[in-house]
Parts: sequence; C-alpha cells; structure tokens
Amino acid sequence: MQRTSKIFFFKLDGLRFALHLSAVEKIYPMAEITPLPQAPAIVLGVINLKGRVVPVVNVRQRFRLPDRDAELSDKLILAHTSRRPVALAVDDIGGVLEITEEEIIGVRTILPAAEYLAGVVKFADGMIFIHDLDTFLSLEEEQLLDEALAAPV
Repeated sequence: MQRTSKIFFFKLDGLRFALHLSAVEKIYPMAEITPLPQAPAIVLGVINLKGRVVPVVNVRQRFRLPDRDAELSDKLILAHTSRRPVALAVDDIGGVLEITEEEIIGVRTILPAAEYLAGVVKFADGMIFIHDLDTFLSLEEEQLLDEALAAPV
C-alpha cells in the first residue's frame, strides 16, 4: 500500500507551486495590505483577518519572479508555519491533489541549493514545486518580523 500525501497548489506567473494541505487554513480574496515598517523585504505588509494581524509574504520575491502590483483577482492563502500564521499573495489557486510519496522527487537530487522547496512532482503538462513554509523565512527574517510586529505603531 502506497502512502499518499495531499497538497494544495497555486499559481504564480503560470508556474505551479504547492503547500502540504495540512499547512493551509483558508483562502481569501486579495485584501488591502498595510505596510509594516522595519519588516524584512520579503514581507509585503500585514492584513487584519478577523482581528488577527497576519504578515503577507511576497512569494514572488522568494522565487525570483518579477514583481507586479496586486490585482483584484489575486488570492491570499492563509497558512501556518511552525512559528506563525502567514498569508501568501498568489495569482490564482488550483486546488487539492492527492499524490503518492513515490511521485515526489526530492528537490536535493535536482537542485541541491533550493532552500525553500520540499520536493517536485512531475506531470505530463509540467511540474509542481512543493514549498516548505518552515524554511521560507530565514532566522534573520523571522527575527526582523518579530521585532516589526512588536514595535509600537
């Protein structure tokens, strides 16, 4: 019996990325993002989700995709790392896929320096890069974000 895993995939510039479904809480339409002074460059700002202040992470910057202004059709994926909730600004959402462990190619065998990816899944029409949220922010970025969130407004 093969072990399966569920992933939630999303799109950026036509490329497909995914998170393990267990890390995803909810999908929201794009909202106004409030800048957060002194936050690391990877953080676009914060949003207020039902009284909870959540940092919005610039996935485009981390994956070296060209920056662009947010559009009304964009989505925010509310997810969580082992340390905090985060919102990921994405172009579009795809959905949930169930894959076997054997279908996941370890990213270290393909791209040894790919720090933020947990694996790759190949399909006939392309690939999906599985993202590791716990390694997305460096320790320094985590510290800067903590300080920026704790700073008086």
